[in-house]
Amino acid sequence: MELRHLRYFVAVAEELHFGRAARRLHIQQPPLSRQIQALEAELGFKLFERSRRRVDLTPAGSALLGRVQQVFDALDAAVHDAESASRGESGRLIIGFPSSLAYSGLTELLRAFRTRFPAVELALRELSPGEQIEALKAGALDVGFVRSTLDDPALSAELVRREALMVVLPDDHPLTARRVIPLDALKHEPFVIFPRSRGPAFFDQLMGLCHAAGFAPRIAQEAPQLDIISMVAAGFGVALMPSSMRHFRRPGLAFRPILGTPEVELSIAWRHQNLSPALHKFLDVVRVLGVDRKASRD
Repeated sequence: MELRHLRYFVAVAEELHFGRAARRLHIQQPPLSRQIQALEAELGFKLFERSRRRVDLTPAGSALLGRVQQVFDALDAAVHDAESASRGESGRLIIGFPSSLAYSGLTELLRAFRTRFPAVELALRELSPGEQIEALKAGALDVGFVRSTLDDPALSAELVRREALMVVLPDDHPLTARRVIPLDALKHEPFVIFPRSRGPAFFDQLMGLCHAAGFAPRIAQEAPQLDIISMVAAGFGVALMPSSMRHFRRPGLAFRPILGTPEVELSIAWRHQNLSPALHKFLDVVRVLGVDRKASRD
């Protein structure tokens, strides 16, 4: 049984007239009659009662018609969904992001994308840069936002923005009296920082800046990024963080610019082999809108 046989059956069942059904299908009536007879022979029961004056569905034909119409409705919906997915207008994207991005433009970006492509399901995963890179390579993420330089043949990356690094201090720290802080003023301070395994490139950048300022930072505590903020407020030490972390409204903190305005890069990364049209629609939106571009000018 082929789909065209079922389409012939539906046309005759809806028209209850072989001539009108043939014209609707753009075929001749004799071939249509033969196809219906062949379908009945294959099924082993009659679908129509025929007379010189009229054509009626048999009870079996009526039962089949309802189910076949459901099949064609589902098929039409499947084709529509497939066409939508081929244009990137539907599907599912799994997006990785660092915790700081939740406070500096990710919400606005996702809202803009959902406005344009409401049928694309977005699943968010808060992950460190290292975890994102591994998940991208394993196919567990479609796209990620990372504060690191990527040099992996399996991944593509584009710069999204540059933003200033800032010193984060307890708000009663003596250095808050300065409007701008040189890094070498921190050489005797305890540091709170994330483990290198969570973001090796960003970690190495921070260490390199301190070494260039003439000291190796004394790491008093390691913690995830958002926990760093809380630990600084509690007096465990100071930290170097992207300026966007100021949007995290935590009492007891002071943010100060660093002399020379060193910057950190935020990139968007995806797997070379990921051909998802929805992914590339997302990349287009990021290229047009960016992620909180004003943060890079602060």
